[in-house]
Amino acid sequence: MAIVSFPIGKRRFAPSWVMTLLTIALCVLFVRLGEWQWDRGVHRQAEWDAFARGADAPVTLGAQTLSSLPRFKRITVAGSWDGVHQFLLDNRSHGGLPGYEVLTPLDLPDGRVLLVDRGWVPFSGSRARLPPITLHDTRTVSLTGRLDNLPVGGLALGHAAPTGDARWPKVTSFPNLGELSTALNQHVEPWMLLLDPASADGYLRDWQPPGLPPLRHWAYAIQWWGFAVTLTIIWGIMSARRPQQPS
Repeated sequence: MAIVSFPIGKRRFAPSWVMTLLTIALCVLFVRLGEWQWDRGVHRQAEWDAFARGADAPVTLGAQTLSSLPRFKRITVAGSWDGVHQFLLDNRSHGGLPGYEVLTPLDLPDGRVLLVDRGWVPFSGSRARLPPITLHDTRTVSLTGRLDNLPVGGLALGHAAPTGDARWPKVTSFPNLGELSTALNQHVEPWMLLLDPASADGYLRDWQPPGLPPLRHWAYAIQWWGFAVTLTIIWGIMSARRPQQPS
């Protein structure tokens, strides 16, 4: 049964209820997906802008709390390495190659602990043979880098908290701050520090703004909206039927 029926040239426009309801449902879905991708692009652009602003001259961290500083803020901080208790963040690739990111605690003069991402090291080829990341320097050092969150993995990458045994370094996959604090038996600061590429005591550091480029999300949004327009056109064409010829 058609919703409406009226002639258009040599055809009759008579869309069916089933096709119309299905078209509306799919168009609503496509429009919502487009809006979601557009909002993601806006959010990503804000993150990329913050990352760009983080390249400004660093501020020296004094007694102020790190939680009061924005993400990607570039700071200079003094402290001493805890080279005994280090973490290897698993499932971290570079240039398509598997590897780890080295996360080392920095003991601040006031007793706080800041985790420092010293960069990427390649996978050794065996889980039983970890890359050498020994750090013997116990002097007070001055470091510069950006504040950032711990890496967050997708569902397929999995999560593995640091083991509770006495072996160090500990391999862990997408841990949270609570799990790292428990492993260290110390409270750690809410941000970690992405060590500047020019700083010493680091490995491969090619820090990039997070996620896909904003333009990619906006392109996906336009694509979803294009699907809605295309589907509407197809509905219109299929609803314009040729009148049946008398037998």
